[in-house]
Amino acid sequence: MKAIVVTDQAAGTAGMKLVERPEPQAAINDVVVQVHTSGFVPTELTWPSTWTDRRGRDRTPSIPGHELAGVVTALGYGTTGLSVGQRVFGLADWHRDGTLAEYVAIEARNLAPLLGDVDFTVGASLPISGLTAWQGLFDHGRLRAGQSVLAHGAAGAVGSMVMQLAREAGAYVIGTGRAADRQKAFDFGAQEFVDLDNDALEDVGGVDLVFDVIGGDIQMRSASLIRAGGTLVSVVGTAEARPSDGLAVDFVVESDRAQLSEIVQRVRDGRLRTNIGKVSALDDAVATFNATERRAGKTVIRVRP
Repeated sequence: MKAIVVTDQAAGTAGMKLVERPEPQAAINDVVVQVHTSGFVPTELTWPSTWTDRRGRDRTPSIPGHELAGVVTALGYGTTGLSVGQRVFGLADWHRDGTLAEYVAIEARNLAPLLGDVDFTVGASLPISGLTAWQGLFDHGRLRAGQSVLAHGAAGAVGSMVMQLAREAGAYVIGTGRAADRQKAFDFGAQEFVDLDNDALEDVGGVDLVFDVIGGDIQMRSASLIRAGGTLVSVVGTAEARPSDGLAVDFVVESDRAQLSEIVQRVRDGRLRTNIGKVSALDDAVATFNATERRAGKTVIRVRP
């Protein structure tokens, strides 16, 4: 099968190669999925799990990409809940070969049914962005109706999900980004927008929840805006800032079939829109990942025509 592999951490995306690899086999509780579309997050190439297994042993050449939508082609021993021929989408284990390939072996519990009227490109754009937004807002941020949310990176794949889910939950949403992101942020549900290059972030006043995808100085300044009992949720691997009277949570997104099902149902109902940017074929994936222009929205790789 065709697959993208990486062997050199220092090379970053420039070290990606399209090669032929053996098709994977389904272990106990696994399924094999014929991948139709795959999502990719550039920061994967900085994650230890891309390069080593859970015992710290080198596992290169490894296949990156952890989001997928496709069709089940084989079941491992003991696998239940899914069937051959079923359309699915989900989030592959960080320490195993990923989804930038024509086939992937994945634990069945990491997949959810992809409803028939949701296409594969949309399906592959949902797992990381959707689950990150859902878990940050509701599992870690404990968001309630009537609260206010400051969503950084509002025009990005995660930020746009955060704003839509927060609005649906009855929150007041303030998005941030660059000046060029203003209209897109409003389109995805922001009720206010802060241009981080030209506006004073501190003019926002107090908020109940900050959803941070930036870190650094922006995170530190945001922490001072959190009301008593509020929460700073960070997905950038460093919740260094601490609200004066609140909670700081730094989390890694986890696969959850029930949450995936909630997310895709909202897409089907028209309550949630994906933020897809570039869509490329697997043959063009390496060039796409090495493009110099700014990526707007989620990059999706179409593995099957």
